[in-house]
Amino acid sequence: METTLPKDIAECLETVTDPEIPVLTVLDLGVVRGVEQHPDGTLEVFITPTYTGCPAMRLIEMNIAAALHEHGYDKVMVTTVLSPPWTTDWISEEGRRKLREFGIAPPQRAGASGERFGEEMDVPCPRCGSRKTQLVSQFGSTACKALFKCKDCLEPFDYFKCH
Repeated sequence: METTLPKDIAECLETVTDPEIPVLTVLDLGVVRGVEQHPDGTLEVFITPTYTGCPAMRLIEMNIAAALHEHGYDKVMVTTVLSPPWTTDWISEEGRRKLREFGIAPPQRAGASGERFGEEMDVPCPRCGSRKTQLVSQFGSTACKALFKCKDCLEPFDYFKCH
């Protein structure tokens, strides 16, 4: 399995977005782990789900195959790889920037303040940058997000939880 993607495949996969967070591509999320070209001409794309049971993964698989078919790849196979498990550390810097611009606070990096129930989280507001924020609910608009509000600009916002 390749760790870097050929340019034409990477350009194609840049068109495949996450159905739950459409500003992010599958490459921004880091779910594409590599590709392999088989002797029979099949292009196999390896993906790791953001979490077990993520409802968007099946649609992502279909969208990856469709995008590659549109770009001339006749035989495409998408294979799910569970190990190592996906982590929010795999979200690219570009993806983190896109999340902030979209109004979602990107996840903290590994080793940052914990996200266990009852612990305070230092999550800056994606709108004004204030660190005076408050957790409203561990569960936001999707299972992978928590709901916060900013005490300075008074705006609610989602926080992409760490995995």
